[in-house]
Formats: sequence, C-alpha cells, structure tokens
Amino acid sequence: MSNAPVPRRTFIGASVAGLAGATLGPLPHSVSPPSPEGRGGQGVRTLNLGIASYSLRNFPRDKAIEMVKALGTPYINLKSVHLPYELSPEELATARREIEGAGLHIVGGGVITFEEDTDAGVGKYFAYAKAAGMPLIAAHADAQILPRIERFAKQYDIKVAIHNHGPEDTRFPSPYDALKHVRDMDRRMGLCIDIGHTVRAGTDVVQAIADAGARVLDMHAKDLRDPTTASSQCIVGEGVIPIAAIFQQLETIGYRGYVNLEYEIDADDPLPGMKQSLAYMRGALAGLDAARRSPHS
Repeated sequence: MSNAPVPRRTFIGASVAGLAGATLGPLPHSVSPPSPEGRGGQGVRTLNLGIASYSLRNFPRDKAIEMVKALGTPYINLKSVHLPYELSPEELATARREIEGAGLHIVGGGVITFEEDTDAGVGKYFAYAKAAGMPLIAAHADAQILPRIERFAKQYDIKVAIHNHGPEDTRFPSPYDALKHVRDMDRRMGLCIDIGHTVRAGTDVVQAIADAGARVLDMHAKDLRDPTTASSQCIVGEGVIPIAAIFQQLETIGYRGYVNLEYEIDADDPLPGMKQSLAYMRGALAGLDAARRSPHS
C-alpha cells in the first residue's frame, strides 16, 4: 500500500454529499445507529460501527457505558477491565443487565488470551462469555490450543475470532498467520482483523479481508500516520490506512460482524478523538452508499 497520507475528504467513489458526515462531526444522539440488518434497505447491507471498550480502559464501567452512549452507537465489545474474569456468574448477569438496560448491545468480548491447553483453562473463558452474553470472543492463543478452543466454540455456540497483533506478535502478526490455522475449522472459528496491526505487519489489509472472506468475524479499527509505527496512531481519517477501501471490501465479502473502533490514544480524554473517528467512518460509509446509488456507478 502507498505510504502517502489519505486526505480526510478522500473516499473511494464518494460524492461531495456523501462525504458530509466526515466533516460535520458526530451524528446527533437522536439519529438512530444502524441496525444489525444494516440500514441500506432493499436488501443492501451496510456496516455496523461499534466500540471496543479497551478504548475507555481508564474509566469504570458505568462511566464507559455513558461514554459509548454519547458516541451514538449501541454496539460494544467488552474488555475485562470493564467486565473482570473474576466476577461470579451472578455478578456477570447483573453487569449484563446494567449494560443492556442502558440500551447497549454486547457484540463480543476480548481480547481474551487463552494460556492453558486444558479443558479447565479454555472452558472458563467460554463460561465467562456465556454468562456475560457475548456471542463472540476476540482471542489470542498458541496455535496448538486452537483445536480445543474450536471444540468449546461448538459446544457453547460462541464465535472465536483470532486477533493479530502486528510484527511484535510471535503467534499471529498478520491475519494470514491465523487464517492458515482456522481456514478449515468450524465456521465459528475465524479472524478479528486489527487493521492497524495488520498494516504494521506489512500486510495489504484490503487483500487480507478478501482472502479471508467468511472467516472475518470481527474487526478492530484504528489509523496510523506511519504504517510501521504503533506510536503513530491517530484519529481515524488522519492517517494512511485506507478506511473506505476496507469498508468497501467488507461489503463485497458480505461481512456480517461489527467494525469496532479501538482508540488506544488519549486514554484520559478519548471522547473527542473517538467522535471524530466515528464521524469519518460514518462519512466513508455514506460515500460508499452514495456511490452505490449513483446511476453512473
């Protein structure tokens, strides 16, 4: 991919009108977020934007809930900082009611690292996810544990999306490193593609999505000013990652999961940057919608 920055107003196939969402700021709270069926209508799906709660790791759960509501999306992927593994099933059920009672939808949990290749070591995280109402686990594990994880994924009917962590990751730096292990596994086994780590691994993220196809089960979205440097993370749309092309490819493969913003910077005051990031992402989707509706597209 090119290392040249992507201007904030540049989207593939976008019209000027379609880009307005990227420059006018976040949607008003009265605007409903997309439903799980997509908001395109007439059989046309579009992507659902959510929040990885790791973005809000410096805040307690009640505050994080309010912050997600302020971002205008109901979809949340929960990190253990907000839903500790040590909670009892009853405490997890109470926390779930608190989250869902606030109008949020739990779309997954993690990243969860599976460290033990034993039934007890793997099963405890599936029991946790079930009690918390998580339909998906974003996971990290040694490849040798994956067959056992697959067995529990089928038993609990919970999807497992292997998360890649970039060049420092000795297990799965790129989505391709995980794909080769899950390609022929149960349909519940797939990938959580972290687009920032993917780019830093030197992988063409758009091509990786195309090659993984139905194995893409989850996604963590972020942006980088320098495609090789983790510390260059920035507001989505101000870096070099081709967000619109990624969204277009996800729509092409019929992606039915969530694109969860994982905003790892500005930890003590993340909302301004998260709002700008989501505005850009919504603008990218609007541009794709406009291009799809255009009689010349």
